[in-house]
Amino acid sequence: MPALIPTDHYATVTWLGQVSGQAIDIRSAPLTSSEVSFAGIEGDVHSGLTRPSCVRVTSQHPEGTEIANARQFSILSAEELADIAAESGLEELRPEWLGATLVLSGIPDFTHVPPSSRLQNEAGTTLVVDMLNRPCLYPAKEIEKDMPGFGKAFKPAADGRRGVTAWVERPGTLSVGDKMRLHIPDQRAWTHGAHG
Repeated sequence: MPALIPTDHYATVTWLGQVSGQAIDIRSAPLTSSEVSFAGIEGDVHSGLTRPSCVRVTSQHPEGTEIANARQFSILSAEELADIAAESGLEELRPEWLGATLVLSGIPDFTHVPPSSRLQNEAGTTLVVDMLNRPCLYPAKEIEKDMPGFGKAFKPAADGRRGVTAWVERPGTLSVGDKMRLHIPDQRAWTHGAHG
């Protein structure tokens, strides 16, 4: 019996990007298409089969410990970007300010899709959702460079809307305009909470 259920939720890739490994900030540059390997997008600062652990996992690993890289992609929702922009007083929130790798349109409440969900395009290229991405101050700095006075509104507006991190399960091509189907784990939600 399959452990992952194909849903009727499809997303369209509206933006694809890469953060240069030489960058001193998180700003990404747009791409129209990219080959992705098991390590992610070649040349992206977040590519690799492993990575040094960061502050997000210090409860499990001392910072800088080599761990498997489940943070190859930063995937955002076009709809949630529009909501963040509106709450921040911006006409638009550009994906590159957030260091986005992928922006998808069409899946409601995208930031909260279950961990271990799959996003698969028609060619079979498959990404695995690790967990939601938390808002941080780096996008605020990028926003501030282009839209002075608006950066400080980002973090509170992005809470619960910052998208997800993901890693490559099946390599292939990703392109703007691709349709990606959401597959979710066949299990109920865990009811015990963080402290149960």
